[in-house]
Amino acid sequence: MNWTIPNILTVLRLLAAPGVAIMFLYFTRPWADWFALVLFVTAAITDWIDGYLARAWKQESRFGAMLDPIADKAMVVIALLVITGFSGMNPWILLPATMILFREVFVSGLREFLGAKAGLLKVTKLAKWKTTAQMTAIAVLFVPGILLHHFIDRTVGMDPEMVDSILSGTLSDEVGLLWLDASRIWAGWIGIALLWVAAALTLMTGWDYFRKALPFLTDEARK
Repeated sequence: MNWTIPNILTVLRLLAAPGVAIMFLYFTRPWADWFALVLFVTAAITDWIDGYLARAWKQESRFGAMLDPIADKAMVVIALLVITGFSGMNPWILLPATMILFREVFVSGLREFLGAKAGLLKVTKLAKWKTTAQMTAIAVLFVPGILLHHFIDRTVGMDPEMVDSILSGTLSDEVGLLWLDASRIWAGWIGIALLWVAAALTLMTGWDYFRKALPFLTDEARK
């Protein structure tokens, strides 16, 4: 395997995937959320950069073609596990996340079963849009956790009644609680909406792959 820059970026993206979860082991929130978000977004950007460089410099390789989708799936799966866990198993996040994980496992198993014929399941434009939608949704879904913990930090020393009074407008908002709370809510719903879009695209690409593989799944195909 040649250690070209595109291949190095792909390997780094693969290593960054578990790093998203590790951030929460070594840092307190919201710093863990910030570091996980920066790491995830940086790794997601390299997904476009390594592909562009490989084509521009004619450095496309079998190793890169094999590892690139694995790195993408590892990033998405691990980030979804982290977000689902810290969202308190919010069903609006859990359900689309389950749909995405189901499709990724199903398509991976399909490719393994097809073996040499797996090349028929080529990455389509829709699949690329699916990956982009997943990564965008995940990046946005990191934001509510960040805003929530900044909100908590600013309410240190306040009793619940004072916080409620500020949010209801009875007391003056001197520390920006209203802005943080509204931003957290909007970021959460936008992220959830994007995740459902990503889940829909994910299922569409999964069905497309299954349809293409169907002729090779019959008993007649073995003859």
